[in-house]
Amino acid sequence: MPKSAKSSAAPATTPSAAVTPGAATTPGAASPAAAPVTAAPLTAAPVRLAVRKTYKLYIGGKFPRSESGRTFVVDGDNVALASRKDARDAVLAARAAQSKWAGATAYNRGQVLYRIAEMIEARRAEFVALGVPDAEVDATIDRWVWYAGWSDKIAQVTGGANPVAGPYLNISAPEPTGVVGIVAPASLLGLVSVIAPAIVTGNTVVVLADAPQIAITLAEVLATSDVPGGVVNLLTGRHPETAPWLASHDDVNALDLTGVTDPELAVEWERAAAGTLKRVIRPSGATDFTADPGLRPMTALLETKTVWHPKGY
Repeated sequence: MPKSAKSSAAPATTPSAAVTPGAATTPGAASPAAAPVTAAPLTAAPVRLAVRKTYKLYIGGKFPRSESGRTFVVDGDNVALASRKDARDAVLAARAAQSKWAGATAYNRGQVLYRIAEMIEARRAEFVALGVPDAEVDATIDRWVWYAGWSDKIAQVTGGANPVAGPYLNISAPEPTGVVGIVAPASLLGLVSVIAPAIVTGNTVVVLADAPQIAITLAEVLATSDVPGGVVNLLTGRHPETAPWLASHDDVNALDLTGVTDPELAVEWERAAAGTLKRVIRPSGATDFTADPGLRPMTALLETKTVWHPKGY
């Protein structure tokens, strides 16, 4: 073989298994088998955290937090804790809305109240989830419909022409009292039973609610039921902190204490209301809100205006 060809031939080699660095090997021994390759474990999908609801205040058709930033916990839910500043803001919103609401036709107010009934019917599952019995939701819806029907009839029952000795027409007509502060009962039906008669007669209200989740869920219904902002204002929190300011406020015309369960507090707030000559509805103990409410809840918040007019003109 030529020398050049011999030198260019490469020596034959035998493939061998890869040797792990640092591992001992024995000449002539079989190479160890390669370790099986395992896939890296997949990263678990992140657990989604539900968005927790904070039950805010309802003032002027909006849902602000308390100006103090305070909250309290009710059944695991965060609820805004209203301050006296929030109470004053609610009174301002109610006063700003009162004249326009009172100036709306009775037929229009009745339509709005009927719309509230429709919306509660559509969202009844939310109230049931909050622990309100089905029968109470039904009674609440019926209560709104009942007051909606009275919107254009209460003036005919409480007003009219009066007989006088002389060539005059003497006419009495009911008018709303104005802004009404309400300490509401804890149930949904009780809450509606103090709000509905006040607003159907043209008043606006500032309500201190005792069942915050139910009250603010009702506020969400009102906000989508054509109720003008400021007609209904709902505050949650501690009544002894906000009620005295509402009772003594110069721009509140009437005070409904139906939901007060402490007789001493009721007397204290009634005395505070006397300083500005408010009309006060006293608590009547255990009220059966499932009974026929009659006309008294409406007439208690009406004033009577009498007009004289000469005949022939």
